[in-house]
Formats: sequence, structure tokens, C-alpha cells
Amino acid sequence: MTCRVLFTQAARDDIVRLHRFLAERNVTAADAALVTIAEAWERLRDMPFACRKADADTPFLRELIIPFGHTGYVALFEIDDAETVTVLAVRHQREEDCH
Repeated sequence: MTCRVLFTQAARDDIVRLHRFLAERNVTAADAALVTIAEAWERLRDMPFACRKADADTPFLRELIIPFGHTGYVALFEIDDAETVTVLAVRHQREEDCH
């Protein structure tokens, strides 16, 4: 079954922020990061339960690891039901508040 992937405004803002940050240093890399992140949503659509739990007590709150270069990104998402997941936040793995 393929899930629908929705995004909170905060998650959309995170993606824009991450792109801008990298684009200030390397536009080509920033664009490549966006492609990599977009491809990750395809994997999320197919297998949301394959992603690691963000909290042991909350089985529907999960993290998608998105490798990019030597590090990557982490997308926090919630499995809403059998057909829908909602991305809540996206962080670079080296960000201070990324766990």
C-alpha cells in the first residue's frame, strides 16, 4: 500500500531553511539535497513502518534518515492512519536540536 505524505507548514519551512543555508555555500549541492530529500518521500510512501521509532512509547512517531554526503537529514513524521503520514519537521543531522 502506498501512503499519502503530507507536510506541516513547519516541515515546509524547514526544507526551505535547509536549502537556503546550503545554497549560500554551494547552490549545486543545495539543489542536489532537495532532490535527495524528495526521493526520500517516495521511500516513506511505501514503507513508513520501516523507519526507526522516534520515541519507544509512541509507535506512530518515527524518523526517516535521509543520507546526503557525509551526513544527511532526519525527517520526523507521524503515521496518521493506514493511508497517510505527516512530516512534522526536517533537520540536518548536525543541527543542535537534532537527536
